[in-house]
Amino acid sequence: MEQGATRTGPLAGVRVIEVSTVIAGPIGAQILGDYGADVIKIEHPQAPDSLRTHGAVKSGNGLWWKIIARNKRCIGLYLGAPAGADVFKRLVAEADVVVENFRPGTLERWGLGPAELHDLNPRLIIGRVTGFGQTGPYAKRAGFGTLAEAMSGFAAITGEADGPPTLPAMGLADTITGISLAAAVSMALFHRDRPGGSGRGQVIDINLLEPLMCAVGPGPTVYDQLGVLQPRSGNLSTSNAPRNTYLTADGEWLALSASATTIAVRVMHLVGRPDLAEAPWFASAVGRVEHVAEIDSAVATWIGERTAAEVIAAFVAAEAAIAPVYDAAALLDDPQVQATEMITTVDDDDLGPMRMTNMLFRMSETPGSIRHTGRRHGADTDSVLAEVGMSADDIAALRAEGVAG
Repeated sequence: MEQGATRTGPLAGVRVIEVSTVIAGPIGAQILGDYGADVIKIEHPQAPDSLRTHGAVKSGNGLWWKIIARNKRCIGLYLGAPAGADVFKRLVAEADVVVENFRPGTLERWGLGPAELHDLNPRLIIGRVTGFGQTGPYAKRAGFGTLAEAMSGFAAITGEADGPPTLPAMGLADTITGISLAAAVSMALFHRDRPGGSGRGQVIDINLLEPLMCAVGPGPTVYDQLGVLQPRSGNLSTSNAPRNTYLTADGEWLALSASATTIAVRVMHLVGRPDLAEAPWFASAVGRVEHVAEIDSAVATWIGERTAAEVIAAFVAAEAAIAPVYDAAALLDDPQVQATEMITTVDDDDLGPMRMTNMLFRMSETPGSIRHTGRRHGADTDSVLAEVGMSADDIAALRAEGVAG
């Protein structure tokens, strides 16, 4: 594994110390690393990040780990031991960012809270990820994405009208929080370093609940102002129509959205129901939702009489929005995904070439890069600790004490 690869991206020269586990914090740090940051991932010497064994495993290697831990240097260090805390302080003294997701009070108990860390390094940005935040009655509760998906309103509005609340089949809350964390860190870096900026770091308090509340939408405001709760409606939208998944004559599912009135008009003309588009109620999204059964029936009937290829070609010609419902295999074969390299291939020390999701977005001047996949537990302990002045004997002593790994 070549560790000397040049870091490119807007965050080249930024050092991030990540002491978080599983998904939200690690995804945020992954994004920072993708765009050039030097991310040092700290794991417990005897109990590494459980994400290493989450999900699918090949030849003993967790495949999700290979993605989320990419571009990170991995070291084993126990912060709860005084010797480990001292090493952590050495790392922090030369860092720009710390990302952590311990329960509130844990770092403070080890003498590593924001006050102590800012005494060492006033420029340090500390991203603190929790289930519910650093304060409030739930602050010390265990928090996982599933709880945020339940409490945010997401589960309440997801699923069929006569079915139970439905949770997502992936780490939705954690992923949105991780992306939000990367944005917050970038803002804090800008505030610190811009001309006339403060020159000082700050603490970012981010939890799993709030970013997903933002994604779920205006439900609390609608209830506050109108006393209305959004019901579960399956694939139908409570905001516009037509919007659903539709089965084609050759057994393929297609997803359609016509949130703009102009698109909805084109769809109605395409499926042979211009009379619906000319109805007075059709001009507003609210009106279309009130007549969704009639609209949806017309669309479903027309699509059900044609193959997927015929439907997509007709929609493209009409400049209306439709897309196939993909599984992972179909996604890998999509020509747009391939042409724009949304999926890229990265060599891995354990598994050889691996296809994985590429950078989150493209930047014309500072594109970033995927330099390597997620590394083995403690793969970089010696080299990272040597960078902060520790000798081979020092590192060996820490290993003997179970502090380093």
